[in-house]
Amino acid sequence: MTALLDVKDLRAYYGAVQALHGLDFALDQGSLTALLGANGAGKTTTLRAICNMVRSTGSIEFDGAALAGRATENIVRLGIAHVPQGRGTFASLSVAENLQLGAISRRDREIAADLERVYAHFPVLRQRHRQQAGTLSGGEQQMLAVARALMLRPRLMLLDEPSFGLAPLMVAELFRILGRINREDKVTILVVEQNAELALALADQAYVIETGRIVMAGAAAAIAANPDVRKSYLGY
Repeated sequence: MTALLDVKDLRAYYGAVQALHGLDFALDQGSLTALLGANGAGKTTTLRAICNMVRSTGSIEFDGAALAGRATENIVRLGIAHVPQGRGTFASLSVAENLQLGAISRRDREIAADLERVYAHFPVLRQRHRQQAGTLSGGEQQMLAVARALMLRPRLMLLDEPSFGLAPLMVAELFRILGRINREDKVTILVVEQNAELALALADQAYVIETGRIVMAGAAAAIAANPDVRKSYLGY
């Protein structure tokens, strides 16, 4: 496979504090990759660094194009969609209006086709399309955040803790849909997740990060079978 995202010697900073210490990793085209680690390990910072939302050094290439120096909105236009923790939907707007914002630069006919594709993945959003986003359940808001990112027609989707605060049944449904998006829409996915068991079951490959350094990498099944991972992240 060809690497869609290639990260080398990535270092990130918040003021004088260094949060990432030379990360090296790559995402294959069409892959689904899990980034695991404890709170404060640097998972969220990694996603922010890819989108140039924090000060960083090193090399980040997307489909051969260097991302250094590009504004975040221009990185999005290249085909990278970032779904941050906390969902970030516009609470006062309807579901449909939130989705249309994800495709604001395209023609109405294209938007209609993309809406149908998104609603096929998330039927509950079709049912709620006139409802204010702020009145949705937490799980429905997370689905809306992912759906709005899909309206960008991304080649790469970055997901930050999509299961946070959701009931187990909603988490299972959301991850089932993410698997479909990866397989059917051919969207490469990098998911930051503390629910390691679920993330590893879904992913092709995985990285474990501790204090801003990658300490383990490989096939998701092999990472899941590692006794250190089982003890630290899977609870057995």
